[in-house]
Amino acid sequence: MKIAFVGKGGSGKTTLSSLFVRHLAASGRPVVAVDADINQHLGAALGLTDEEAAAVEPLGGRLPLIKEYLRGSNPRIASADEMIKTTPPGSGSRLLSLTGDNPVYDACARRVQLDGGAVRFLATGPFTEDDLGVSCYHSKTGAVELMLNHLRDGAGEYLVVDMTAGADSFASGMFTRFDATFLVAEPTRKGVSVYRQYRDYARSFGVNLRVIGNKVQNADDAEFLREHVGCDLLVTMGQSEYVRAVEKGRTPAFATLEPDNRRALATVKEAADAAIRLRDAERWTRQAVEFHLRNARGWGNARTGRDLAQQIDPDFRWEEAPSPQLV
Repeated sequence: MKIAFVGKGGSGKTTLSSLFVRHLAASGRPVVAVDADINQHLGAALGLTDEEAAAVEPLGGRLPLIKEYLRGSNPRIASADEMIKTTPPGSGSRLLSLTGDNPVYDACARRVQLDGGAVRFLATGPFTEDDLGVSCYHSKTGAVELMLNHLRDGAGEYLVVDMTAGADSFASGMFTRFDATFLVAEPTRKGVSVYRQYRDYARSFGVNLRVIGNKVQNADDAEFLREHVGCDLLVTMGQSEYVRAVEKGRTPAFATLEPDNRRALATVKEAADAAIRLRDAERWTRQAVEFHLRNARGWGNARTGRDLAQQIDPDFRWEEAPSPQLV
């Protein structure tokens, strides 16, 4: 399952992402966690020290390696330089698996030990001083989008992406690459206004969007969210001493998370698992092609000097593509 957490800054999006990753790890599930937020805090939320989190090799800095690996022997792509973030897989492309090893994981992934097992952690990398006035943050998240376009996920495996805050999550086609998208919303006017904005974008593209109410202190908070979010409200999370301890750099056992909050995470997992019934391979492929052509016409053709529409392989079928070797 490919799962995204979105929301406005300060809503608790990263906290909920990390709790969900911990919940999955505690159940023994294979998990890859990706920090794709411009403010890189997921590593710390998973228990890494600031030094350890900063030492994780950023995906944005290894884009040439990622492109070269995914390109494989695809005859429609003469070199990695011709690949852009929306380049779709074709005959000869290499596909990623959430399990096993590959050069991308070797270069960029760090294993983080959590209760119940280890998860793979990847990060796009922070927006640096060298980027100021030169590039946008999507130049870094493009690595994640390219990987999502080449990802073969198996049953019982989970990719959890902590997306950048605000409407920037919709500034590329990456928002269509997930099976389930969870919007973290506070019980405030600003929180529900962000939900409405996300909802309108999501509906246009068939995105499976559910809301997690966060920082809910009482029945009035819960009722406020139900009034403004309606049936999109999946569950609410209350105040947490466990979360406060983690934010102070402590590592309490995950079993000490409050029972109500543990049940809420179980509900989120149930909703994510149920989303597999909504998978639409035709829509997935159509949207991949649509956004690739948009990017090709908008900037990709000019940057590469190629007609990138030629990268689309009309005969490629996921079910016929060879699976990546699992180790």
